[in-house]
Amino acid sequence: MSVANRAPAHIRALSPYQPGKPIAELARETGIPERDIVKLASNENPLGMSPKARAAAAAALAEGARYPDGNAFALKAALAEKYGVDMARLVIGNGSNDVLEIAAQAFLAPGDATVFSQYSFAVYPLATLARGARGIQVPARDYGHDLDAMAAAIDEATRIVFIANPNNPTGTFLPGGEIEAFLARVPPDVLVVLDEAYTEFLPPEKRYDAIAWIARFPNLLVSRTLCKAYGLAGLRLGYGIAHAEVADLMNRVRQPFNASSVAQAAALAALADEDFVLEAAENNRRGMAQLTAAFAELGLEWIPSSGNFVTVRVGDGEKVNRALLAQGVIVRPIAGYGLPQWLRVSIGLPGENARFIAALRRALA
Repeated sequence: MSVANRAPAHIRALSPYQPGKPIAELARETGIPERDIVKLASNENPLGMSPKARAAAAAALAEGARYPDGNAFALKAALAEKYGVDMARLVIGNGSNDVLEIAAQAFLAPGDATVFSQYSFAVYPLATLARGARGIQVPARDYGHDLDAMAAAIDEATRIVFIANPNNPTGTFLPGGEIEAFLARVPPDVLVVLDEAYTEFLPPEKRYDAIAWIARFPNLLVSRTLCKAYGLAGLRLGYGIAHAEVADLMNRVRQPFNASSVAQAAALAALADEDFVLEAAENNRRGMAQLTAAFAELGLEWIPSSGNFVTVRVGDGEKVNRALLAQGVIVRPIAGYGLPQWLRVSIGLPGENARFIAALRRALA
């Protein structure tokens, strides 16, 4: 028997997460120069990084030979002040993906279960199965979360419920009142992970204060990221806010130095540059209108999205995706989510959106 066969069965059964195709990879495959490739696949900020964050990251490189602050004191202090919470309630992650994994590591054991929605983030089942736990996938309602069905799916083995709001990859949104009512129905010994990676793109009329709910629902973990609207995807910085007892358990299993000194410095500067985040949200609003107007003109169905991406039905998703790649346009096929007729398209700059629209017209023709 090989050493690989000695690995636990639940590990051997995993399929690795498939990220969006990198620009360099498509350039190698097609010979298209990297400068001529448009990537709208990974929900990145097309404005890039805040100039203030970039300057802070560059300055931090001078101390690159030193280990970072493993407790991220300055960053936690800034987040604590921003949200009016105690620093003991914070968990810093290598992106919010890391926060989700830390929660799974802290609260799941073989034989436990998690509940999540169909068409929700692929990391939820991956984090579940990697701990030998069982995933309970609840059928979606209108491509989003059916909270009534999710509440009914909780069983004695359930330890975590994952909710993404807005949801990835479909962009659907749950009003805050519905989530608050759901929390009141969840047993107090079941952790609810509210994944708000795209919350900065919400218009004011959709916003709600999930962090304030933690005082009433100590089984709530709010997960957020600086990789999307704040533009730190390449540096990887996320955070979770929870009851101090929950955060303490998560920090016990968190990898030491999981946030680099460069990422921490950039995050501090990014948090202070709210004008940049507002500019990103405005670009997103305009870009969403640009893409959906084109979809309407082409007679294509799309899912109304509250994120910085939109999912559109194109017929044969893989065929259309190949035609787009041949033109140097990268989007995200989502057959792996059970949506083979759809593509997820990130909102880019106006010129990038126009390039995609033109390529899509040719691909569909």
